[in-house]
Amino acid sequence: MTFDYDAELVRYQERLWAAADIRPDDHVLDIGCGAGQTTRAAARAAVRGSALGIDVSAPMLEQARRLAVAEGLGNVDFLQGDAQTHAFPAEQFTAAVSRFGTMFFADPIAAFANIAQALRPGATFVQLVWQAREHQEWSTAIRTALCGSHTPSPSADTAFTLADPESVAGTLTAAGFTAVNVVDVREPVYYGEDAAEARVAVLQLLVAQELLAGRDAASTDRALDHLDATLAAHDTGSGVWFDSRAWLVTARRA
Repeated sequence: MTFDYDAELVRYQERLWAAADIRPDDHVLDIGCGAGQTTRAAARAAVRGSALGIDVSAPMLEQARRLAVAEGLGNVDFLQGDAQTHAFPAEQFTAAVSRFGTMFFADPIAAFANIAQALRPGATFVQLVWQAREHQEWSTAIRTALCGSHTPSPSADTAFTLADPESVAGTLTAAGFTAVNVVDVREPVYYGEDAAEARVAVLQLLVAQELLAGRDAASTDRALDHLDATLAAHDTGSGVWFDSRAWLVTARRA
């Protein structure tokens, strides 16, 4: 089993999709596409256009291709690569989207400039990025459950590198975008149908594996007991949900 990010982010998918407003003739670039949910949705909307998803993960892209074939989509393609450095054809796309796929660039200005040159002038770019860690119950509650009050600091906060809205706006402007708008959005994220299913999902996450690594059996059992209690407390009867906050960022290629 692998962690189901599409299920986790179902509420955010709705927010991103409403803002993206993909048209029938659009040619869409999906940055950090993962298993391609947004890319495939773009292909279905851009019936006379196309959609291209790019991601660094080969296994995720294999899944994306399988799902696209199963859905009979002929105007979608997937590419393994780094959007920061990939040589996209100039001015090929009329729209770009990203659902939590742009926080991991080593050089954000260079990455967004590379994306900008792939877009036609006036093309829209809509993305979701996480706000700061302290606003992410899915992160703080799970880390506290596994480590208690002495939770170690993460080695890198790469998921939160775009948490400062003023910095995001400045970065996009420097990269060749205009009309940057950053909106606060708050949605719960889904971890499973019940606490038992959520436990299996959480233990697929690298952060959970890192926090449990090197422990003896007794310490591991205690941590898992705390995790079970946390997941049970967030079981709404309609799934296990954790609070979260993100920025919905829209911009246009200048």
